[in-house]
Amino acid sequence: VTYEGWTTMSKSKNNGVDPQALIERYGADTARLFVMFASPPEQTLEWNDAGVEGAGRFLRRVWNFGAKHAEIVKAAGEPTGAMSAAAKALRFDVHTVLRQVSYDYERMQYNTVVSGGMKLLNALEAFKGVDAEGGAAALREGYGVLLRALYPACPHTTWVLWQELGYAAQYGDLLDAPWPQVDEAALVQDEVELMLQVNGKLRGAIKVPA
Repeated sequence: VTYEGWTTMSKSKNNGVDPQALIERYGADTARLFVMFASPPEQTLEWNDAGVEGAGRFLRRVWNFGAKHAEIVKAAGEPTGAMSAAAKALRFDVHTVLRQVSYDYERMQYNTVVSGGMKLLNALEAFKGVDAEGGAAALREGYGVLLRALYPACPHTTWVLWQELGYAAQYGDLLDAPWPQVDEAALVQDEVELMLQVNGKLRGAIKVPA
């Protein structure tokens, strides 16, 4: 075996990666997600088996979150009326990421689309206000945005979750469901955080009315 260092995949060099083997081991969605996330489409990609495993772990997190909160998501309505501070904070995060994901899809920057999906899932997993006013509705909305954002990359996993969690009954099949729209009202914050610096060094932070 002659080691040639980093090089492109080629039939003549017999160094290709069989996608069928990946699909059989991880599933088609994992293979698709890794390829889309690892590099912008116009750039070369250095293959990394650990990256494929990471994509698989992320999809399991998406699935497990839906399974864990299935009853809450099915029963919740639209986010309307008064909402707790935690629910407002979640909606702010969701619609901030949604704005970026929509822009990235238009530019065909799929790697940042996937990273946006990861940010959405992190925000949903960190949300502790599901029992507060408007919390369940905010969670349902955020998870629905996540499924639609990931659908082009992971059509099988997201389609099943969309059906089983009741979104299809409200919005129609995932293939035909409308793209979520950014709620500008959700991006308006009641408070802003100001950093406190003394002689150029960060000394603390305070929250003040916007």
